[in-house]
Amino acid sequence: MASSSASLMLLIPLLVSSLMAASAGNFYKDFDITWGDGRGKILNNGDLLTLSLDRASGSGFQSKNEYLFGNIDMQLQLVPGNSAGTVTAYYLSSKGATWDEIDFEFLGNLSGDPYTLHTNVFSNGKGNREQQFHLWFDPTADFHTYSILWNPQRIIFSVDGTPIREFKNSESIGVPFPKNQPMRIYSSLWNADDWATRGGLVKTDWTNAPFTASYRNFKADACIRSSGASSCNSSSPSSASTSSYWLSQELDSTSQERLNWVQKNYMIYNYCTDAKRFPQGLPPECKTN
Repeated sequence: MASSSASLMLLIPLLVSSLMAASAGNFYKDFDITWGDGRGKILNNGDLLTLSLDRASGSGFQSKNEYLFGNIDMQLQLVPGNSAGTVTAYYLSSKGATWDEIDFEFLGNLSGDPYTLHTNVFSNGKGNREQQFHLWFDPTADFHTYSILWNPQRIIFSVDGTPIREFKNSESIGVPFPKNQPMRIYSSLWNADDWATRGGLVKTDWTNAPFTASYRNFKADACIRSSGASSCNSSSPSSASTSSYWLSQELDSTSQERLNWVQKNYMIYNYCTDAKRFPQGLPPECKTN
């Protein structure tokens, strides 16, 4: 695994993520609980949201706003203990048959075994771009910040300020990129024991129900899309979009080094190296990503 000196690279982004949380949103203002019959709850005057899952149902929420590009943070504390069979999904998505989507999915596991962090990018309804990771900490012991930077050039997935994946715009070689469809933020906690843990071999133990995931410190520096117009193009943009450095942000050398460190030590699956899955040749974007 990684050396202690390499681990020190994580300290700066951890501090940064703590500072970013200071301007968090309010769940009453920013989100609607959309399903779960009371299993989703907004607490602490809008500072905390919880989703729960039992044998009867899971639960979920979505953002009130639609976004077309943004730098979006959410702190999550995942289901503790034996979470095998459960999936906590946190993602951006548009609607329709040719939807775009940017995914974080957290696949539960038996007590003491690591969560699998599953990422994917869909463009024009096509996905199959999975990269999976284990984390360098216990995501159930405390809250951690999971971020999506989405601009016209790239999508960067980060954990506590450390980038773990970059998906670059490869339209120049014929690969669609999510840049035209506004997306909402969604999250759900649900039972997927037919596939989530060890390919479905380990089932959900309902004696541990209800399972609960918690959310706080949502922050979106983003272009809000409303009635066909973007807040980033407005003469009086919303406070959420007044600082739009992220619209052209890319990985600097230090961030690239951190990303390489994560992918070397914690990546457990990369579609771009799965030649058996793509016998006709790896997807074209793998050359640039």
